[in-house]
Amino acid sequence: MNSICRALAVGASVAMLITSEGYGQSRPSVPQNWQLLSYGTDSVYGIGVEKAYRELLQGKTGKTVIVAVIDSGVDTTHEDLRPILWKNPNEIPGNNIDDDGNGYVDDIYGWNFLGAKDGSSVKEDSDEATREFYRYRRLYGNPDSALKPDSKEYAYWTRLKDRSQKPSTQAKTDYKMMLKVQENLLKCESVLTEFLKTNDFTKEQLDTLRSTDSDVMFARGFALRLLGSTGEEGMTYQALKNDLGEYIKELKKKAEVTGAEPVDKRTIIVGDNINDINDRYYGNADVMGQFAFHGTHVSGIIGAARGNGVGMDGVADNVRIMTVKVVPEGDERDKDVALGIRYAVDNGAQVINMSFGKGFSPQKQWVDDAIRYAQEKGVLLVHAAGNDGANNDQTENFPKDTFEDGKEADNMITVGASSNGRVGSKIAGFSNYGKKEVDVFAPGVQIYSTVPGGDKYGSASGTSMASPVVAGLAAMILSYYPDLSARQLKQIIEKSATPLPGAEKVNKPGAKDEEVEFSELSKSGGMVNAYEAIKLAAKTKGENAKKNKARMNLKKD
Repeated sequence: MNSICRALAVGASVAMLITSEGYGQSRPSVPQNWQLLSYGTDSVYGIGVEKAYRELLQGKTGKTVIVAVIDSGVDTTHEDLRPILWKNPNEIPGNNIDDDGNGYVDDIYGWNFLGAKDGSSVKEDSDEATREFYRYRRLYGNPDSALKPDSKEYAYWTRLKDRSQKPSTQAKTDYKMMLKVQENLLKCESVLTEFLKTNDFTKEQLDTLRSTDSDVMFARGFALRLLGSTGEEGMTYQALKNDLGEYIKELKKKAEVTGAEPVDKRTIIVGDNINDINDRYYGNADVMGQFAFHGTHVSGIIGAARGNGVGMDGVADNVRIMTVKVVPEGDERDKDVALGIRYAVDNGAQVINMSFGKGFSPQKQWVDDAIRYAQEKGVLLVHAAGNDGANNDQTENFPKDTFEDGKEADNMITVGASSNGRVGSKIAGFSNYGKKEVDVFAPGVQIYSTVPGGDKYGSASGTSMASPVVAGLAAMILSYYPDLSARQLKQIIEKSATPLPGAEKVNKPGAKDEEVEFSELSKSGGMVNAYEAIKLAAKTKGENAKKNKARMNLKKD
């Protein structure tokens, strides 16, 4: 995984803090559920989910859709997720027996491919570029002299050196800068805590603060810029400070890379043969593990229980979330991704969300075969485009829908991240894009959703948040139009994507002060639109009608 989106959000906030002008500039508030709203009625770049339910689906009954979340794990105790979690109907909890004979013992909520037999899990792993860098050194000794300069292997080696060596230099610079920001922030906290008689506060509280003390007003302005740059209503100072601390820890880890080959913790903990795709029955049933923030947040965006008066509402209203844990803090392994896809397909998933990605895929064929398997079984895959502000037409981001033989999967959607239209840029500055490799854009900035803790919620940003918006939309469509195939779902979502209202030109992600036509950033040239997608689905004759009818007749017999 390229980065943890919560840390990414903090990094973006800090960057805005450093470069923006004016301490206490007020910013428009953004509704917490903005991704579900519509520009016409709410003046935000949401996808029109609420409008679609209200005007097109009122009184209709949908069928349950299983969505697999291949990610870092999910908090199965969360109040807004418990009602919508998939539970294996053929497995008896806690009896230590593989009741359904699928090879995975007690897989009640899904499976953890990062788990050990003793119940522990991999939390941290290295990035793929570093792993490949040292594999090549073991394989060739000195690749610079051993490989022919005009060979594919040498070009690959050059990319590995660029990705594995340069980031640590940048991380050292960023780490020093963030430490300075943290130091200044703590000084401001001391001043504000003494004045307010509390160590926690929100932007709204600081807006009303007045004092003749210049130190107090300077501290107020500093904190206001930091809190205001998130664009999130009710964001507390302590929450953001904690996120900044986590971001700094991550930078420190990257900055302290010694140049030695990282320890292969995964092999030590999991114990499978990482080089054998047929060694597939490993892991454990603990789908929460030690690192469930990312997957929990993604799951809430897709399908947190709607209309229950608790927390927030997901996109899909009749969904079950299957948890497949393959993503550590670091880059996921191709073997785990491939087997995770196959597990999800074999256990009934109709849509799979994949909010992860990396620049190298040494066992791409394994993942390609799994994507083809999902295609054969009629399962839609939704994938995050990545958070590097890069052009995916020129930069690799795996998994991808193009196979080694040049053919393309017709069951995969790649998603970039757009913003709310009220605060900051219209397109997320961190989002990857690509006229060929990115299919659509969807809301991915400051998305409010479930986080671990049973009853906790928070906001995060990234294409990791945009992808589940689209996965939720796919489940929403399929629930009411179950005869649609995965291929048709992809076509409907892409064909119904619409331009951003009043924004022919938008900021180019990853570029400063450069604008491009929004239509040039993706294959569809648009942002997903639930209202238009439902209208189009209603006019489309489902390719699975005969198959579904035959299945119903078998059940009757």
